Amino acid sequence: MSSSLLEQEIRSQPEVLARLLERERPHVEEIVTSLPPFTHVLIAARGSSDHAALYAKYVWAALAGHTIALATPSLYTLYGRPPRLDGALVVGISQSGQSPDIVAVLEEGRRQGRPTLAITNDAGSPLARAADHVVALHAGAERSVAATKTYTAQLTVLALFAAAWSPESASHLTALEALPSAVDQVLAQSTDIARLAERYRYMDRCVVIGRGFNYATAFELTLKLKELTYVMANAYSSADFRHGPIATVDAGLPAILIMPRDATYGDMRELAEELQRRGAELLVISEEAEALALARTPLPLVSGLPDWLSPVTAILPGQMLALHLALTRGYNPDVPRGLQKVTLTL
Repeated sequence: MSSSLLEQEIRSQPEVLARLLERERPHVEEIVTSLPPFTHVLIAARGSSDHAALYAKYVWAALAGHTIALATPSLYTLYGRPPRLDGALVVGISQSGQSPDIVAVLEEGRRQGRPTLAITNDAGSPLARAADHVVALHAGAERSVAATKTYTAQLTVLALFAAAWSPESASHLTALEALPSAVDQVLAQSTDIARLAERYRYMDRCVVIGRGFNYATAFELTLKLKELTYVMANAYSSADFRHGPIATVDAGLPAILIMPRDATYGDMRELAEELQRRGAELLVISEEAEALALARTPLPLVSGLPDWLSPVTAILPGQMLALHLALTRGYNPDVPRGLQKVTLTL
């Protein structure tokens, strides 16, 4: 039996994604055809859901050409000064669908006559009730505090919309069918992470770097490390890291690099080599042997997925690393200190 609820949920992701694709692909295609015209997309989200929204900024633009903006919920709640939403498709992403500030953005979108979409694990939640269209995650109850299966489910829904909107929708939708198997393969080859985590028992800070589609992965992995292990982890794009933060690198600094083979790979490889010269200790998430060879701690992926789907698998070694580092440190990964499953923000 798994050692924690969190591990059970991490390992349930192939089944969750297969169920989600089966139940929601036709629904997403129907929504795409029924939406009225819009000029841009405004997305409201918090926490892991906000990282999923960051992925949408890339994948909805790259595959469908949409302009994406992230909402500023405090304008709707604390300041009471919501902006004009002319031309917007207003989207809310929330595992629980309970957070008042995210609900407020969709309610304002509806008040201004704009189409609204909710992506949530609770189809009866306040967020769902505020939306014209609802896509459920079908992830089942998430009993551990740290989001894992709902995060990859959100990424999958966003990928479904990107594929359905794209001019090459048939081929892109077919590519999504490989996701559950790819997730299963990455998890199957992650058994060594429990041993590797022992090396980082006393790590108190690290940097996590990704770019492009996996910029979101860097932020989500950072959050998992903070939530579960209390490490002061900071996320950067490789470009932003060069603009100042690289000065913080000293000998032995753990640097987690998310670098699957895509358009950002060359830039990430150059940064990895520079970090090596500065004495950083590299943990590399990649399917490329060349990239893994640069690492003190390689965290392999599987090949075969298109670059726009790589974030769904790239987060998995990070989830396992955070889980096992928490256990190595003697922490309960199901009940991180000071956190609750549902966080209500205004």
